[in-house]
Amino acid sequence: MGDFLCFTSVSQGTVGMISSWGKFTRVASPGCHFLNFLCGERVSGFVSQRIQQLDVSCETKTLDNVFVMVVVSVQYQVVPGSEEDAFYKLTDPGHQITAYIFDVVRAAVPKIKLDDVFSYKEEIANQVKSQLQKAMSSFGFQIVGALVTDINPDAKVKAAMNEINAAQRLREATKDKAEADKLLVVKAAEAESESKYLAGVGIARQRQAIINGLRDSVVTFSNDVPGTGTVEIMDMMMLTQYNDMLRDVGAHAKNNTVFVPGGSGTGDMMSMMRDGNMQANLVQQSRMMHR
Repeated sequence: MGDFLCFTSVSQGTVGMISSWGKFTRVASPGCHFLNFLCGERVSGFVSQRIQQLDVSCETKTLDNVFVMVVVSVQYQVVPGSEEDAFYKLTDPGHQITAYIFDVVRAAVPKIKLDDVFSYKEEIANQVKSQLQKAMSSFGFQIVGALVTDINPDAKVKAAMNEINAAQRLREATKDKAEADKLLVVKAAEAESESKYLAGVGIARQRQAIINGLRDSVVTFSNDVPGTGTVEIMDMMMLTQYNDMLRDVGAHAKNNTVFVPGGSGTGDMMSMMRDGNMQANLVQQSRMMHR
């Protein structure tokens, strides 16, 4: 862009502000334009029609008295047909926009706690855009967009927030682990209870089968051998089982002493079994004393 004799050129994306003897006369669109120097015409300046961006960093305080740096980015451009207002009414549009951003941010953020500022970014940006649109429209500018691009508290505050978050996650992990351990204990107890119940059912069925077998044996023996009583048949069956037990004990490789109580008949069978167990316990205690 420049002047050459009585001609001037305007670049694409901009317009030239033509004045005569210091008074605005017309807007020069992109291209080559004739200037009548004899009438005092000259180019007072140029106005960009491109979308421009302004980044503003504003320090403010939250509701819980924490200072944060809020960065707001505003995109704006001159409204077509309002180039004269944009050029002559404002000396520095960026400075004017910055002032409005400071006013909005410092009015909105102090009402919000630090943890909520991050989630209220869009609301803050909308307030900035709305306020700027009202203020800048009279100067020939339109606000294309406003964004809160960064919220930066003090480094110590960020470290404290990270520690709080880490503690919360650790507490949740500990709680989950405790629940898992509790579940394991409950399931183990339920499994043990079910196992004992099934074992008891098995023992009950075994004993019922033994009783049924003994009853059938007694009935069959009484029918086949007339004159025998139930007591004699039961004594004989107990003696048979007792002898089977002695055989099994003697067949075990680690047993080297077997006590066989003496006596006649089977009337005192339970007494003989008890005496044999007591004598075996005395021998075991004697061995322990001589070691």
